[in-house]
Amino acid sequence: MTATTTARTGRRRRTVITGLGVVAPVGVGTDAYWKAVKEGVSALGPVTREGCEALPLAVAGEVPGFDPSSLVEERFLVQTDRFSHFAMAAADMALRDAVLDAAGAGEYGIGVVTAAGSGGGEFGQRELQQLWGRGPRYVGPYQSIAWFYAASTGQISIRGGFKGPCGVVASDEAGGLDAFAHAARSIRGGTDAMVVGATEAPLAPYSVVCQLGYPELSRAVDPQQAYLPFTDRACGFVPAEGGAMFVAEEEDAARERGVTARAVVAGHASTFTGSADWAASREGLAHAIRGALAEAGAAPEEVDVVFADALGVPAADHAEALALADALGPHAARVPVTAPKTGTGRAFCGAAALDVACAVLAMEHAVVPPTPNVTDVTGGLDLVTGHARPTDLRTALVLSRGLLGHNSALVLRHGADARL
Repeated sequence: MTATTTARTGRRRRTVITGLGVVAPVGVGTDAYWKAVKEGVSALGPVTREGCEALPLAVAGEVPGFDPSSLVEERFLVQTDRFSHFAMAAADMALRDAVLDAAGAGEYGIGVVTAAGSGGGEFGQRELQQLWGRGPRYVGPYQSIAWFYAASTGQISIRGGFKGPCGVVASDEAGGLDAFAHAARSIRGGTDAMVVGATEAPLAPYSVVCQLGYPELSRAVDPQQAYLPFTDRACGFVPAEGGAMFVAEEEDAARERGVTARAVVAGHASTFTGSADWAASREGLAHAIRGALAEAGAAPEEVDVVFADALGVPAADHAEALALADALGPHAARVPVTAPKTGTGRAFCGAAALDVACAVLAMEHAVVPPTPNVTDVTGGLDLVTGHARPTDLRTALVLSRGLLGHNSALVLRHGADARL
């Protein structure tokens, strides 16, 4: 159904998710990822990325055995950093899942929006080493684009022939959720499909050195003790690489193609409360939750599961628990809360995208995955630990906060709630 036809019906153009692709420390591909997450597998381990051995970061979530040459053409590989390799591979998976191609969508029917926080650190570092070690003639021409936050959006668009609206979100970790708001806005404006998501590769030496300035970064050496949000032993977050990409479509366009809606992007809101003040994030996050629920037309009691930001810093975790209580009222103490990222690490913008993927899969399979490594929960939340919890899930609330003060909330509905 075209934008004009939809306008004549008086129906607002809604956004549904029809495809997803995952590149994560616990597995590449949706099936591998979901199996590991549902079983509470933890992939946190010693940092092994080249050049990071002597740096004071002991534990991270690395994507093992990822071979970009088996997934992406050589001419794109040489132009791009590892974070874009992840994005192109995950986008391919999402497009296959949605059975969507540019030829059938019209020349300007598909757009792309991604979020990024770390950019192409590994590529950029290598070229700068060439500059200072051998001279400017040894710096490749792709240095000008490969490090840039927008590189993944550009390469996915060029590679797929997507000429619809394209953009990149730079709102810290919360950008992984904010990208869905941008995609939904484009779809409301007339675009039929958007490739949307976030991937990160922040484990190159240059990127790690930049992160060492974050007081919230965990310096623990035991992978099982390094990332324990909502506990008395919380000592910060573990960084990670990876992320997820999705195909988001206008629901009537998806219906006409005969594809199933895996979830409905029902509501989103974001706020900014400034850095270095986790107590202030309470009010900002609560405001974002209320805004997302209002846009979704959902009451607090309708939320069936919360995917927590779960920073692993006591002040931040306390503020998040209070924000949920402020926004959801008594329901905050009853609703299942989970943080699968304690098993994968916090992949900055990619962490929020992975939580969206997990929320879609959790609603499809009617089960809340556990929070790996966490046992002694504090803070009054019903945090799911140990084993997955079977339960009917119709509405999921996904939360994300950035280290510099961004707060974002996204409400997803079960795919069966779409008008397909």
